[in-house]
Amino acid sequence: MLKHIPNAMTCGNLLCGCVGLVMALRGHLDTASWLIGLAAILDFGDGFVARMVNVSGPFGKELDSLADVVTFGVLPATIVFQLCWFQQLGPISYGAFLIAVLSALRLANFNIDTRQSESFIGLPVPANAMMIAAFPLMGRYQPQFDAIWQNDIALGMMVAFSFLLVSEIPLFALKFKSFAWTENKIKYIFLGLSTLLLLFLQFAALPIIVGLYIVFSLLSK
Repeated sequence: MLKHIPNAMTCGNLLCGCVGLVMALRGHLDTASWLIGLAAILDFGDGFVARMVNVSGPFGKELDSLADVVTFGVLPATIVFQLCWFQQLGPISYGAFLIAVLSALRLANFNIDTRQSESFIGLPVPANAMMIAAFPLMGRYQPQFDAIWQNDIALGMMVAFSFLLVSEIPLFALKFKSFAWTENKIKYIFLGLSTLLLLFLQFAALPIIVGLYIVFSLLSK
């Protein structure tokens, strides 16, 4: 029974993506963004639980990537499309679906790239999706940032950041072989700063945290 829990969590991730798409298409972008957050928890948890119950195999890996394409690829692309459409950008809005294409390429490459067992090459798809999800949440809960999340520059940034998905930038994974300070000081500093940013800026912190993640990864190399 326990061996089915990780795959059930992955299916929950996919379900969040499907419901999120309906919400996004109906204009409920904040709800769609919350579902990305819930899916991210499930996505992290399925691997953690799989290691706990000692379950691994190609099926779970492939199922995880298929779910991620929908939840962290198509759904954030749809959110950006809707944001562009609300700004009356017309046909340019369809450029948002580059996010879905780049996410699929990133996930396909991750599945066959043996270099990414302990770290990442290119921005992880869930991190990019969480960055995008932050903007509707800012609009809903932090009206002081209205000028930012509705700005064309912000929309362009969401698409531009997505090209980092298929970049060759080496990025650390938040995995700890030990908890020694000397081996993990970059990760500890990053986690500490991220916590402070979340406390003070809430949803507005997420794009900054993604930027810091890239900077700290480069410093660690």
